[in-house]
Amino acid sequence: MTQDELRQVVDFLQGAERLKDVTRTAWTSEGRRESVAEHTWRLCLMAMLLGDAFPDVDLARLLKICIIHDLGEAIGGDISAKLQDGSKAGAEREDLLTLLAPLPEPRREEITALWDEYEAASSPEARIAKGLDKIETILQHNQGRNPPDFDYAFNLDYGRRYTGGDPLIEALRAIADEGTRARADLPPP
Repeated sequence: MTQDELRQVVDFLQGAERLKDVTRTAWTSEGRRESVAEHTWRLCLMAMLLGDAFPDVDLARLLKICIIHDLGEAIGGDISAKLQDGSKAGAEREDLLTLLAPLPEPRREEITALWDEYEAASSPEARIAKGLDKIETILQHNQGRNPPDFDYAFNLDYGRRYTGGDPLIEALRAIADEGTRARADLPPP
């Protein structure tokens, strides 16, 4: 890598650092708002821990998808699933392209292609990343010190289309739903 390419990478990394300060509509177990970077870290940890259970999946590709899935939020922020109106993906992709601008072309193309793959859930790795992303969010909601008016019942339907079709993802979802029902004081299904 040339000195100029290294500078481009550093410029990009400095922009991506914003994810440490972009908060989500989730709270940590200590009661502070969770950052997008923290969510991404635990999503990657989940993928790493469960990777062997998906023998036909390229774990490196899965982890790359997990790492970049919310990069665009460094610019536009996170939008709660309850407030999304269908325009989130387009705006987030534009923000991603802005964030990627300092990178050398091959890196920009690689990350953009991975993000598009994730958004479309067009590969086994992307579908697993989508499912784990939804489950990680639910797990955080179940674990966090949330405000008194937190809507746990919303999570029972949240991301359902991405958490079916794979036995392991379905089993994780069942555990997450069990935790949601316990937090919401709802009866089992």
